[in-house]
Amino acid sequence: MAQDITLKVAGKPYRLSAASPEMEQLMRLAAAEVSEMVTKFDARFPDSSPEDKLVFVAIQEAAGKLSAQKKMSRLVEEVETLQGDVASYLEGVTKK
Repeated sequence: MAQDITLKVAGKPYRLSAASPEMEQLMRLAAAEVSEMVTKFDARFPDSSPEDKLVFVAIQEAAGKLSAQKKMSRLVEEVETLQGDVASYLEGVTKK
């Protein structure tokens, strides 16, 4: 059952729904991380608007996600190759 929660991001409260206690915890951690990143951008770009800083955060997070997806894809390919190698080896062992 969804639970209504309020998260504060960059000093502003947002009402959201969390589908589970685990999702609520993840959302709270994410909100804290976004707020921390906005604070760092505040120091680096004091004249930028809060919206611009949130865009910086979004771009940084999206780039991180894309990088992780690329690494995951390479790992999946590596696992599939290893599975093929193991299957070939086991096939050779059973024929002896």
